[in-house]
Amino acid sequence: MPEPALCFRHVARQQGGRAVLAGVDLALAPGEILGLAGVNGAGKTTLLRCLLDFCDIDSGDIAIFGVPHARPAARQPLAYLPERFNPPAHLTGGEFLAQVQALHGQRADAGATAAMLRALDLDAAALRRTTRHYSKGMTQKLGLAATLLLDKRLYVLDEPASGLDPQARALFKRAVLARRAAGAAVLLTSHALADLGELCDRIAILHGGRIRFDGTPAECIGQFGAADLEAAFLDAVA
Repeated sequence: MPEPALCFRHVARQQGGRAVLAGVDLALAPGEILGLAGVNGAGKTTLLRCLLDFCDIDSGDIAIFGVPHARPAARQPLAYLPERFNPPAHLTGGEFLAQVQALHGQRADAGATAAMLRALDLDAAALRRTTRHYSKGMTQKLGLAATLLLDKRLYVLDEPASGLDPQARALFKRAVLARRAAGAAVLLTSHALADLGELCDRIAILHGGRIRFDGTPAECIGQFGAADLEAAFLDAVA
């Protein structure tokens, strides 16, 4: 059985005397897309911050392809797009893409870059402009392009479709599915349950610091006897 791309075991963390994470168990297999859903304050962002070693866990453990997450080498196979993505305003889009790839020890490939821009419907001419002149949608596309251009085995995307119009959302889904088809694992968060239902192999619902459901979108609807995923989600967090 292949090593999980990502594994949380009994992960707990308190903040301000409150249990933000209260024993989270969750795993992600290579070649799988897992959607993490939850209301604001459910602990999604804290869980990702713990994964990236931005904050400590009080107990439990996290492993990335079997390597403890606190080891710097553990994050080598991982690419991350934060929810509030803000590229340096003084850089052009092209400079930003090149610098991100250089930081990851990857050489820029003009053909791959052009293909990614087409896949996300980001005008190549925009790469010659500084990012301070980008709209919210263009900025998000740039972040997605920078992340998905990296040759990684695990992608962690926090609200990746934020600010995208319907066409761009559809193109984003295709780009993520292409990464899965290449064998990569993807963990993403989203408040858009319809997107999770269409895109993800599994969804996990985090509420009150615990996983309330973990399974396929169809299983979620069936378990709660709901008409759709939104209704099932409401039952899961009730």
